[in-house]
Amino acid sequence: MPRLDKLLRAAGHSNSVVRDALSYGKVFVGGVPTADGGREVEPDQVALRLDAPRIRPGRDVAFIYKDPHLVVCFKPPGLLAVPAPREGGHQSLLGVVGRALGSALAVHRLDEETSGLMMVARTEAAQLALKALLERHEVERRYVAIVQGRLPAGEQRIHSFMIRDRGDGLRGSAQGSGPPPLEGKEAITWVWPIEDLGGGLSLVGARLETGRTHQVRIHLADQRCPVLGDPLYAPTFVARRAPRLCLHAAVLGFRHPITGEDLRFEAPLADDLEILRRSLKEEAAAPSARGSARPRRGSRPAKRPKRR
Repeated sequence: MPRLDKLLRAAGHSNSVVRDALSYGKVFVGGVPTADGGREVEPDQVALRLDAPRIRPGRDVAFIYKDPHLVVCFKPPGLLAVPAPREGGHQSLLGVVGRALGSALAVHRLDEETSGLMMVARTEAAQLALKALLERHEVERRYVAIVQGRLPAGEQRIHSFMIRDRGDGLRGSAQGSGPPPLEGKEAITWVWPIEDLGGGLSLVGARLETGRTHQVRIHLADQRCPVLGDPLYAPTFVARRAPRLCLHAAVLGFRHPITGEDLRFEAPLADDLEILRRSLKEEAAAPSARGSARPRRGSRPAKRPKRR
């Protein structure tokens, strides 16, 4: 597959047009704006929209789908899904949608450091209907993660009961053949390997059958594949291998609760995680050059500015 920036230049766009379009969120891959010109892409997934609203890919919320009933957004890492009274209050995706469209009602959440697709209701009727879809497990939710370790080939089912305190103050899962804990909530995740990144790292996929808090993170840790950058469920050396939680909400599919239309959205790996993925592969492929060669431009994820 060709590099995105080379593909755009081959289409006749100048270096300055390509640079500005990437910087200002006017290049889309799979309907999602990207600033990562180094990623390899399928040409039919790429669109250059010079009239698109100016945003900062990876920092600003992007609207992927919008109608009078609901919106599907791309949430950047480091942004709360819903408002939280912390340090005087923080900006949130719900707040951004509310200011832009006049109304925003929560349906589900993503962790603050998780990037990817999230739906927001614009009316109470849509909110109730979307929550009902989630309760009936009729919403497709798939994640991609960079983990320490490798999963066995094929798709496997992880089943446990989530508990609020596993004994150290953190959420956890109770497994085994005995009766489920009284306060435990059933949690089911399907996981599979996607790519071996070398150095004991891999890219994996996960599909939620239920949606419990931190479910993917806990279940992957249970499989001895903790997510890089996870400060809660990964060992310290794994948590420090990435500047943020390497978890991405990649697929969101559901039947529109009002119109009945089948909707499905796919978001390619967020820019910072895609750059990290390439960097890890390059590092594993050339271990002898580690520390001696200058890093290639764009091979390291940039530090994300703190939000104010």
